[in-house]
Amino acid sequence: MITEIKDISDVQNAVTALESEISKYVVGWPNVIKFLAIGAFTGGHILIEGVPGTAKTYLAKIFSDTINLSFRRIQSTPDLMPSDITGSHIFNVKTLEFDFHAGPIFSNIVLVDEINRAPPKTQSALLEVMQEAQVTIDGDTTALEQPFMIIATKNPIEFAGTFPLPPAQLDRFMARLIMNYPSKEAWIDILEKKNERGEKVEVEQVIDASSVISAKKLIHDQVSVPDDVLSFISGLCNSTRNTARVMLGASPTAAVSLLNASRGHAAIIRGSDNVTIEDVKAVAFDVLNHRLIVRDLEEGQDTKDYGISKINELLQATMESIQ
Repeated sequence: MITEIKDISDVQNAVTALESEISKYVVGWPNVIKFLAIGAFTGGHILIEGVPGTAKTYLAKIFSDTINLSFRRIQSTPDLMPSDITGSHIFNVKTLEFDFHAGPIFSNIVLVDEINRAPPKTQSALLEVMQEAQVTIDGDTTALEQPFMIIATKNPIEFAGTFPLPPAQLDRFMARLIMNYPSKEAWIDILEKKNERGEKVEVEQVIDASSVISAKKLIHDQVSVPDDVLSFISGLCNSTRNTARVMLGASPTAAVSLLNASRGHAAIIRGSDNVTIEDVKAVAFDVLNHRLIVRDLEEGQDTKDYGISKINELLQATMESIQ
């Protein structure tokens, strides 16, 4: 197990170890695994969206198992209450006092499965948690233990018994990662691994909590961001708000997420302590795709789901225009 992170090369080694362990059980999603690592090492929450059966929940669980951190899973349902997430005070008849029973949110990694099945009142219980890493219950505010990360899954094709995630909720996720069907080669690999291993899963923990905290601090303190990169991020986010095709563009929170993700990409993917514009371009789609509400000018209709390819085309064109 990796217990110490001293420099950028150690960060890369840690991510390589994570990928190696996860790939024993999940195949076909190397980019998703890398972005989960970026989220963990930069303090970002991740939304994984995809059709049923693409191993969204399984991947999130395997990822959490590779890190020596506390983990809880919340299965979202229409009758899920805020107190089911945060916890509540329960009267103790023996002491005649209210005892606090902590909810599953008091954990290092929290998997919120099928988040869009939770009603709006329950979804709102995550707003303070995701933005400020603290929970307020009955007027008492408690900071959560670090590191803290939420990984949520979402099924985009089911509508019965689901509730749309409002922009305020989506904006708190650093990235939305799209998991559709894997390639033919990945399908074969999946079947081979399943045939050999069966249901046996024994994930090895490869990194501890102190290393995650050290990696986060190192990336923030030692990975520099030149002025031209800051200007590019600012220009990209502002451009999404100044085009007729976009009803709702990138917020200041989105710009900060883009900055942090670019730092993580430079350190984890390239092993560099200096962010480039190419790092920003590499993470821009994953960071911004869920934050944009795009207007369909051709059909005269407004829609929140303009299609992944259309959003990607828009972002690519925007990035080219501000160079």
